[in-house]
Amino acid sequence: MRILCCLQVLLLLFSYQLSAQSPPTTNATSSLDSLLQDYSFRAFVRPRTGILYDAATVPPNLTGIKLSAMRLRSGSLRRRGVSSLKQFSIPKGVIVKPYVTRLVFVYQNLANFSQLYYPLSGYDYVAPVVGLLAYDAKNLSAVNLRELEITASKDPIRIDFSDLEPIPQGGSVVECVSFDSSGKASFSDSIRNTCETERQGHFSVVVKSVASAPSPAPPPRKEMKKKSSESNSRTWITVGSVLGGLVLLGLLMFLVLRCRKYKKQERMREMERAGETGEALRMTQVGETRAPTATTTRTQPVLETEYAA
Repeated sequence: MRILCCLQVLLLLFSYQLSAQSPPTTNATSSLDSLLQDYSFRAFVRPRTGILYDAATVPPNLTGIKLSAMRLRSGSLRRRGVSSLKQFSIPKGVIVKPYVTRLVFVYQNLANFSQLYYPLSGYDYVAPVVGLLAYDAKNLSAVNLRELEITASKDPIRIDFSDLEPIPQGGSVVECVSFDSSGKASFSDSIRNTCETERQGHFSVVVKSVASAPSPAPPPRKEMKKKSSESNSRTWITVGSVLGGLVLLGLLMFLVLRCRKYKKQERMREMERAGETGEALRMTQVGETRAPTATTTRTQPVLETEYAA
């Protein structure tokens, strides 16, 4: 019983270690968004519509992340847009689904946590990941709110990345990257360090890693020849095995037939030897047939009366 308990404890510790070492998943980013929504809503003490409020506090384990929030009317947003919400410029004609009377835009700047929550293999960030999410403003003390969908029906939403980190020497062209709610990354061209989008999400600019592993070179001809020769040799081995089996089967059948013929010939020889050692019989013509006849009768006939005498 103690051994089973120890094994269960070790299994739990091992699974916990694996989960701690595994990269963040979609659930991790969703949990982060919910947590940051709670802290950003705390900035509303006496909120006024259309004013951007910076969050005074963030979770202790996420120090460095910057949060801001702005409350708006859906009708005003659609008619006027928002000229400046930190790095975002929201045009006229934005549609909110599902429709709410008031909404809150939450701005996120993940700073040094960008690579942790949105890892990109083969790319380097030259700007932190920033997010723009929308929530219902009916209850500013609510937590774990569901995100609203915003769609730019006319002009796109623009994100300005003017302050970029130094691009590594030999780095490629700067590209825009956007992440949807499932964490899927999409790339697009950057126009003067400005990115465009039609929906809410998380955004940044990246360059391809200089130290990223190059694409594997095609195998040399010698290796290709070696592989082809190996495949040919395997084919010939298979064919040879089949032919060898057929030959062995034929030899076995030949030996069986030969043995049967030998036994038959041996019986004929025995019969001939027996005929040669026996008494020779004289041939007599009986009608049209020749038949062997004995010269004398081997057993003389005796009358029954002689036995009686």
